[in-house]
Formats: sequence, C-alpha cells, structure tokens
Amino acid sequence: MKLLMVSLGCDKNLVDSEEMSGILLKKGVSFTDDEREADIIVINTCAFIGDAKEESINTILELAQNKESRGGRCKALIVSGCLAQRYSSEIKKELPEVDAVVGTTAYDQIWEAVEAALSGEKPWLLRDINTPRGPSGNRVLSGGGHSAYLKIAEGCDKRCTYCIIPSMRGSYRSVPMEELIREAERLALRSVKELILIAQETTVYGKDLYGEKRLPELIKRLADIKGIEWIRLMYCYPEEITDELVETIKNEPKVCNYIDMPIQHASDRILRAMGRRTDGESLRLLIERLRAEIPDITLRTTIITGFPGETQEDFVKLYNFIDEMEFDRLGVFPYSEEEGTVAAGFSAKVEQAVKEARRDEIMELQREIAWEKAEKAAGRRLKAFIEGELSEDGVYVGRTYMDAPDVDGMIFVNSERRHLSGDIIEVLVTGASGYDLKGEEIYEPSE
Repeated sequence: MKLLMVSLGCDKNLVDSEEMSGILLKKGVSFTDDEREADIIVINTCAFIGDAKEESINTILELAQNKESRGGRCKALIVSGCLAQRYSSEIKKELPEVDAVVGTTAYDQIWEAVEAALSGEKPWLLRDINTPRGPSGNRVLSGGGHSAYLKIAEGCDKRCTYCIIPSMRGSYRSVPMEELIREAERLALRSVKELILIAQETTVYGKDLYGEKRLPELIKRLADIKGIEWIRLMYCYPEEITDELVETIKNEPKVCNYIDMPIQHASDRILRAMGRRTDGESLRLLIERLRAEIPDITLRTTIITGFPGETQEDFVKLYNFIDEMEFDRLGVFPYSEEEGTVAAGFSAKVEQAVKEARRDEIMELQREIAWEKAEKAAGRRLKAFIEGELSEDGVYVGRTYMDAPDVDGMIFVNSERRHLSGDIIEVLVTGASGYDLKGEEIYEPSE
C-alpha cells in the first residue's frame, strides 16, 4: 500500500506526522508524493487561526477527489491533528469523505485507524488532550535528514486570551529528559547534526516534571551527544528567559546564538488584554540584556496586529518599538478571532482591512531593517549548514546560525569543493540579495 502524508501547520505538527509515518512504515506501507498513486491519504491538520482551518478543510476536499468512490485509487482518507481534535463532530457531520479521525494525542493509533477504515468502519480515535506522549524512536524524517525538530513538550498553560492551543493540545507536559536524550542520540546516529528544540513554549521545560525549569540542563546534555553540532531554540517566551539560559546560550559552543521569542505586541494595554505576562519596558530591557551578553545574537519574533481594542496609538507604540529594537527576523499575523477564546468575547473589534494594513506597514518596516542587516553582514566569517547544490557550477544553498529552516533566509555559497547536504563549512559573506546572503567558502580555517 502507498501512503501520502500531508502535514499542515507548524513544525510541532510535522513531528507528529513523522511519528505517524514511522508507525506506518513498520507496517509495510510505502510512501508517495503523488496523490493519484496513494491508497491511503493522511492529512495532519492545523486549526490555530482561521486561515489554517480554511487551508485544512480545502486540502481535505481537494484530496477527497482521489477516493475510489470518485474514480480514484484512495481507499482511506484519514484526518488527524488539531482540526480533527477540535472539530471531530463537525467533520463527521459535514465531511462524509473522511473515513477516520485521529486526535492530537492519539497519533500512535494511526495504524488502527487505517485498518478500520480499510475494512469499512469509520473510527473516530480521540483521547484526553492531556494524555502524555513522547518520541517513539520510529520517526521518518522529512527534512532531508541532517536537521531535525526535537519536540520537548506538549500543550501550554499560558492561556493567552487569543489562543485556542490549550483546548486542542492540553496543559503543558514536558517529555522526560531521558526520553529526549535517547531520541537525540538516535537522531545523531542517523546523521542529524542540527537539533531544533520546539514546544508551545520551550523555556518552562521541566517545571511540571521536576518542579523547576530545566531547559539549560537539557541543552547541556544534548550538546554532549557526539554528532550534534548545532542546537537551536524556538518558542522562548520572553518572561521565562532566565540568566541561566542566557549563560548557557552564551557559553555552549553548539548552541546557535539565536532565539525565537514571540512578543505579540509592545503596548502594555494590549499585552494585558492578550493575557501576556510582560510589558513593553520589560521586553526592551530583556532585548538590551541579550544583545549585551551575546553581541551577535539573532532575535526572531512574531507579533499580532488588530487585536480587539488596538487603537492607532497602540499600533504606533508597536511600530516604534519594532523600529527601535530592530529584530533580525520578524513575522506578523493579523488577529484571527477563534471561537472558545476569551478574546472572542471582546467587543472592540478592529476591521479586517485595518488589521491587514497595519500588518503590511510593520512588514514594510521590517523589510527595510532586515535588508539593511543583511547588507551589513558583508565581510563576516560564518559557518554555513549546506542544504543542497543549487547548480553544477559550484553554487550551494545553506543556512547560517542566524536562520532557522523554512522561516528565515538562506545563504548562497560559491565553492570549488564538492559538498553534501549536512556539511558545515566556513564562508565569507560577500553580499546580500534581499533577506538572503551570498558568500564564498573559506579554505583556510579561522584561528
């Protein structure tokens, strides 16, 4: 049997898709990228915001055209992930094309779902959203194999007023450290060199299990694993970044000087309405401290425009904050009202056109900041993680420590040597093209 696995949404969802693929591979299922060849189609869905829900539903309807009942080959169309968890009853009622549903904590039952669906049943496999889950050791890596996500926790306890994640993923549950170390060792044996630590929030890792935050300890133990060269931190909530974590990033050579730190806004009034546990001045002081302690640190953030009650004055505060702080990487999302959240009940709505106009204004500012920073990188000596060969005349595409896969920029490297994906080489940055860098390999190692 051939399987098409479609993973939508975030990298945390991607890890679940890789786990499901590993389970099915052990059962003898092979993989295809062609929907017309697939006997089984699994769509791991996202439902974080309105656009994500729409994409998930449209993908289901599109791939349903390949079912046997419509002249195609697909015998089982299975929907998993956040949309499946949150809207299981609606899927059963409104999408008869779906043969099985697998919730966010039931992905280890994917084979049971396949067997039941192939036999004509319609299994709806849903567990309590707080069910503990950890790595199985059977993942099928989808990103080329040399860089892999390590999901260190599931769920979230922050309860931001705009966010539906706790309703779909449950409370914060750290994966025991020993399980993570074993998973990282397995990944290293499979030639993974870069570990990207992810969770809904990485910075409070361990607090639920050990009574204290243990991300620094986890990082140090991961750094001891032979073969692991880069460790990258994503989803670090600013109020949870401790002195110990800063020191660990600063002093551990394998940790990229890079932090993904979603701030969402800079107006104190809006931050309070969002249920965030920080304020504009605290954010400013943290950013100044990070840059003082780690001068070459790359700071990535995300923000929301058009949150209920956001006035022009609030937006100006946000705009000026972004202008002043000059984040290296930044993403902007217009506020999406999600049913079941506290913010959905707020009355002071912002018109969609205003949300989007404010997003565009921030993105235009950020483009100027990012392009200027890229141009100023000329002359720097950096290590580049090679991801592939762009052309046969010695041009390779890679990433520096400043860039996480799929969300940040690239570096295009000229080299007279042959390289494979996963090689880490030293380059001289020679220029920039928009967000991306250009460089040449350095053949003599730096002292």
